[in-house]
Amino acid sequence: MRRRPALAAAPALALAAALALGACTGAPDTAPTSAPTTTTPAQVDADTLLAPYELDGLDGREIVDRLEKLGGDDRPATLMASVRTDHLLLSTDAGEAQVPLPEDLFYVSVAPFAGQTHECFYHSLTTCQGELADTDLTLTITADDGTVVHTAETRTGPNGFVGTWVPRGTTGVVTVTTPDGRTGQVNLGTGDDDPTCVTTLRIA
Repeated sequence: MRRRPALAAAPALALAAALALGACTGAPDTAPTSAPTTTTPAQVDADTLLAPYELDGLDGREIVDRLEKLGGDDRPATLMASVRTDHLLLSTDAGEAQVPLPEDLFYVSVAPFAGQTHECFYHSLTTCQGELADTDLTLTITADDGTVVHTAETRTGPNGFVGTWVPRGTTGVVTVTTPDGRTGQVNLGTGDDDPTCVTTLRIA
């Protein structure tokens, strides 16, 4: 009887599911204790790097907004696009490029969840996947002084995220409410050391 492989398949399937739900960029690493073994990616012109994806000629905000709407097979598999606090870090097999983001705005992408989430710090526009794809919700960002900085009836994309541009330097909370009454809230910051990816907002 060969039942052991069948039993081993369960954790393997769980691992595959966990990998599928996530694929984001983690928190910045601390200073390395030894010299890195990898080579520095070649720096290339951003428009040259983006041309194969028909994204050349766009500014940073336009690229972010364009890629955020995509999901699944619509996302370019060979392009990595990581949203940093002040620039968009792009990389392909050809090399790496940076595109500046607006100086007065901070992009934050929120993936609310009900049952399962993943760690994320810098939002990846081409690999991040949240639990609640194509879900209607109201997203509100309220500053510490009570000012409503942003509120909108919106919808998560196929990637399970909803992104918005917030005035840089804002601190407060982000609240998500679904039409069926589920809600959740987490703290939010938009400074140089804050994440562009929020995956800790649980709705219940």
